[in-house]
Parts: sequence; C-alpha cells; structure tokens
Amino acid sequence: MMIVLNGELREAPTGTTLAELIAAAGIESERRGIAVALDGEVVPRSAWETAPVADGARIEVLQAVAGG
Repeated sequence: MMIVLNGELREAPTGTTLAELIAAAGIESERRGIAVALDGEVVPRSAWETAPVADGARIEVLQAVAGG
C-alpha cells in the first residue's frame, strides 16, 4: 500500500500501525514533544500501537522545538 509520510510518498505493508510506521522511518517515538497526525487528526501516543494505517493515508510526524 502507498502512504504519504511528512509529504513523501512511501510504500508500507498492509496492516501497518502508526507505531510500526514511525519505527520504520527511524523516528524515536519515545522522545518527548513528538506528535502524530493521521489524515489531519492528532492521534494520542497511547493509540499509536493500535492505530491502523490505511492505503492512501497521510501521516505527519511533528516535533516541538524549543529555542531562544
């Protein structure tokens, strides 16, 4: 199946969860300040392990950055 992750078209196995997709992309999911939106809706971290990703899904992974 094909998905869009942070604006890039990618192939992902059918039945992939958000947690699996984030790990496969090399994103450290345990870091604080990470937010994930699936098709425009923020998904709570507690649901990443069970949230299925469908063909054509648009996923945005964002990280809060503090600075001065």
